Amino acid sequence: MYGDVVMGVHSSKFEAVLDRVREENGYKFDNQMTVEQLKDVVREFKEICEKDGHPLPQDPMDQLWGGIGAVFQSWMVERAIIYRKLNNIPGDWGTAVNVQTMVFGNSGDNSATGVCFSRDPATGENYFYGEYLKNAQGEDVVAGIRTPQPMTCLVKERRKIDLPCMEEEFPELFKQLSDIRAKLEAHYKDMQDMEFTIQDGKLWMLQTRNGKRTGTAALKIAVDLVHEGLIDKKTAVLRVEAPQLDQLLHPMFDKNAKKEVLTMGLPASPGAAVGQVVFSAEDAEKTVQTGKKVVLVRVETSPEDIAGMHVSEGILTARGGMTSHAAVVARGMGKPCVSGVADLRIDYEGKFLKVGDTVIKEGDMISIDGTTGQVMKGALPLVLPEMTGDFGEFMSWVDEIRVLGVRANAETPLDAKTARGFGAEGIGLCRTEHMFFDPHRINFMREMILSNTESDRRKALDKLLPFQRKDFIDLFTIMEGLPVTIRLLDPPLHEFLPNKREEQIEIAQQIGVTVEEIAARTAKLHEANPMLGHRGCRLGVTYPEIYEMQAQAIFEAAVSVMKSTGKQFVPEVMIPLVGTKKELDMMHKAVDKMAQKVIAESGHTFEYKIGTMIELPRAAIVADKIAETAEFFSFGTNDLTQTTLGMSRDDAGAFLPEYVQKGIYEADPFASLDQEGVGALVEIAAERGRKTRPNIKLGICGEHGGDPKTIDFCHRVGLTYVSCSPYRVPIARLAAAQAAVRNEKK
Repeated sequence: MYGDVVMGVHSSKFEAVLDRVREENGYKFDNQMTVEQLKDVVREFKEICEKDGHPLPQDPMDQLWGGIGAVFQSWMVERAIIYRKLNNIPGDWGTAVNVQTMVFGNSGDNSATGVCFSRDPATGENYFYGEYLKNAQGEDVVAGIRTPQPMTCLVKERRKIDLPCMEEEFPELFKQLSDIRAKLEAHYKDMQDMEFTIQDGKLWMLQTRNGKRTGTAALKIAVDLVHEGLIDKKTAVLRVEAPQLDQLLHPMFDKNAKKEVLTMGLPASPGAAVGQVVFSAEDAEKTVQTGKKVVLVRVETSPEDIAGMHVSEGILTARGGMTSHAAVVARGMGKPCVSGVADLRIDYEGKFLKVGDTVIKEGDMISIDGTTGQVMKGALPLVLPEMTGDFGEFMSWVDEIRVLGVRANAETPLDAKTARGFGAEGIGLCRTEHMFFDPHRINFMREMILSNTESDRRKALDKLLPFQRKDFIDLFTIMEGLPVTIRLLDPPLHEFLPNKREEQIEIAQQIGVTVEEIAARTAKLHEANPMLGHRGCRLGVTYPEIYEMQAQAIFEAAVSVMKSTGKQFVPEVMIPLVGTKKELDMMHKAVDKMAQKVIAESGHTFEYKIGTMIELPRAAIVADKIAETAEFFSFGTNDLTQTTLGMSRDDAGAFLPEYVQKGIYEADPFASLDQEGVGALVEIAAERGRKTRPNIKLGICGEHGGDPKTIDFCHRVGLTYVSCSPYRVPIARLAAAQAAVRNEKK
């Protein structure tokens, strides 16, 4: 360990010596070596250190300071930097070193070391979970280079392990450890991760801490602890990290699918993973960059593999137990993992793995089940999980506690149904431009754009009207009276026209115009900076017939659904990119006029709201004036971030990672709201909007709507709801409840 950690000599060189001695003498365990053999091993180890680094220091104080220095230096090694990045840990925190007296688990057959959890960190089941090794040190258990033994007979029987468990080998010490387990969990009121050593028949506790766990385990433990009376519902809600819910929403293998099971290992981290086999962390990163999914296969993993583990769908290892590096890190990342596959043979140079006579080459597809430990050949079909049982009960507590509403960004029936299934309370953003890209209607849109007169534009829009009306009928029907906020056309018109000559020729033939007309119109619509150009309400000002058609479709759809279902609801029409009150006044008048026209023609009265997106700094500053007309604000934080920071989210990827790394921004401002700058504008707009219209509805619909830190901010500034992608709705619901609990305590 000193050579590896302090001097930088790779541990595999030392392991190779031990493997050779074992093989030459037929030993299964290192403690079978004679004293002379051990002296030879030590001599070879010293030679390895001297050859690769420097002579191993013989003065104990030199060794001590070398160890202390290595721990401090570990804060800035690449794997530590990657770990901090993945877990949002600031680099300026620094690290600390504890120096303490050792007890030795490798002092004979009456000694041992182990890692144990008061509950199963993979599933959350309430039984004593852990592993130990006789005559070993702690690193032997966690490094994954040896397969440890189970703590309990229950695990031994479940996994059909042909090795004695601690309960059998050290019954009295096991009873002591079980009593300590119960005492610590009752005290800390949470699942504990404990390390222990047995030295010459005496049990020593080394440490305890709240244990890392999968999303599945976090949920079950939180629910069980409430049922056991140890914690209340509010505490339970804080025990499950919002991103962990994402693990529970991951697909599982279809139970009805045929599968070819290659082998079985330990179910180290639950979930289903399908991907191409890769044998190194570097290859995992390279392959994923090409758009492919991978399963990382290693003899054992080490901290150097963390970046490759992060991008992989799952991890498979030949060695290691349930508390090895691969298992612990995979559980922390929410990645499926199967470890300790005894009959798995891996050839790194040849880039293949072998199980019996079956050979799987790099690039071949495999499927691993971290819940059962099964490894399957090929790609198995996946299915979505159901939000029932503990999940359903936990989410009911979440909804009792949270104050913020949670809606979804959706414009297709599939997205709307998915959002409803995940508990969305409405649609906070329906992007109508997505509807126009459908192959059956984009040519009508192009026909409208290529028209030279208002009359011709209206004729083309009349062809689009039935499609738009049907779109909104579907959404209103699925949402069953829940609010639906529809954003009128937002992007610049050139996005709907083809740029390539061959595409222009094809479109010209389809809609009956010349190629030259298309090319000329495309050139005329070209903008140097289109995201700040002729888009949003500016289209409505110059081509009011576009917004009139969309408003007509919305209101006719609303009348149709209200008549067919008998349910009343209030459609919300949102005008994008407003910067002045006059713009909104003009658009409000046009939409209102169309609503009255539909009411008169249908003979059906209904309520509706007209509001705007706050996505320009000017709009935030003059929000008090805009609120005189707008009945609701929805903060479009994607564009508000761009316009406030003067930074394109499409181009910032070239330098933003370095900005975050150097601490200029704490996080990517397009992923987590810049609360100091953009957030200040949101607060200003909310405060000024409420001053004019006290009951104004305030939402957020940018990508930030699913970010837990942003949701906490939205709760604090008193927004009405957040809107996010359908699959992030449960995460947003939990984050909203956690914000309510944390801010209540403050």
